[in-house]
Amino acid sequence: MMNNDTVPAEPTKFPITPVAHTALQKRVVRVLIAGQILGGIGMGATLSLGALLAAQLSGSSAWSGMAATMSTLGAAIVAIPLARLAQACGRRVSLATGSLAAGTGAILAITSVSVDSFPLLLLSLMLLGVGSATNLQARFAATDLATPRFRARDLSIVVWSTTIGAVLGPNLFGPGEVLGAALGLPAMTGAFAFSLTATVAAAFVYALGLRPDPLLTALAARTASAGIRRASGGLSILRDNAAARYAVMVIALSHATMVALMSMAPVHLRDHGATLTIVGLTISLHVAGMYALSLVFGALADRAGRLPVILGGQSLLLVALIIAALSDGSQGTMTLSLIFLGLGWSASVVAGSALVSEAVQIEDRSSLQGFSDLTMNAAGALGGAIAGPILALAGYSGLGIAAMALVAIVAVWSVLRLRGTHA
Repeated sequence: MMNNDTVPAEPTKFPITPVAHTALQKRVVRVLIAGQILGGIGMGATLSLGALLAAQLSGSSAWSGMAATMSTLGAAIVAIPLARLAQACGRRVSLATGSLAAGTGAILAITSVSVDSFPLLLLSLMLLGVGSATNLQARFAATDLATPRFRARDLSIVVWSTTIGAVLGPNLFGPGEVLGAALGLPAMTGAFAFSLTATVAAAFVYALGLRPDPLLTALAARTASAGIRRASGGLSILRDNAAARYAVMVIALSHATMVALMSMAPVHLRDHGATLTIVGLTISLHVAGMYALSLVFGALADRAGRLPVILGGQSLLLVALIIAALSDGSQGTMTLSLIFLGLGWSASVVAGSALVSEAVQIEDRSSLQGFSDLTMNAAGALGGAIAGPILALAGYSGLGIAAMALVAIVAVWSVLRLRGTHA
């Protein structure tokens, strides 16, 4: 297993001066922060409204989990194509394209409610999921030019910036309804108008701000100093690289656990009489847990190592699931559970993503990152799909117990790998 002190040797010769390289990395991070804020606003509407609209258009709360499933499935489907686009044309083109696709999803979401079409809603949620894939790739873009010493920190800064938009997004439900009424939009779709505006703006930020492109600059540096070989595929990397396998597995199962529990929270809250405002506030606090302390987890991952932070993240997930299992349906208990759920996800994904980025050389990073995001979102889609029927049969406490099985797998594996590393 590779830790933060044993990363692949990287060339230090860049086609620009060291001072210009540092300045470029700072600019890249600033642009990514702006794009993540806007992308987070777009993502926020799908977290709760998607589940509520799925239940409404399908006529059954058992289908509400399909909102998270289709969103994460959409993110999974485009993860590798977006990574290949980044490898060929740079992060600028890839991130801008993904943002525009998400904007198209917002338009289709409004249309699906207008024509009362559940299948069209599912398609729109898949396209909105492309925005999630774009946000995920943006965190890796922060590592293209980062030095090993500050890789987790720079990645976590970009993850943290999602807090602003993602917390703001669910709280636009009320204003969205006012805007939707003014525009003549169907009920519960006004917030998607904000999503459309935000994702289109994010596309312009990426297209105009990421010049020169960080990934293309890093690839040029590798070519100039050591020559560049043909990039390997994600599966072949996992076959030969234990560190990569471990990092991808931790991220995927942590995400599946989070999606399974979080995706059902809005429906459970509404079933217990919560208003849209309360639902939005609860999801906002969960999202704050996901992103607000990512800077802390990034700094810890750089200083203490990736594995201890991953293990701490699994412990936080277990706490969240225990609270959910003991939940009596109160909004306060659910909110506390979702906050711990977000914190556990954050620690696991930040440290795991740093491991993904440093497990291979620059020419293989896009392939591994794309495959990691594919696995992550596929696992999340499965978690969301399973969550709906479990909620219908066993209730929210039963869902918490079922999700414990997922996080327990990651926690035990983390302990075994941690021991194996220091044996």
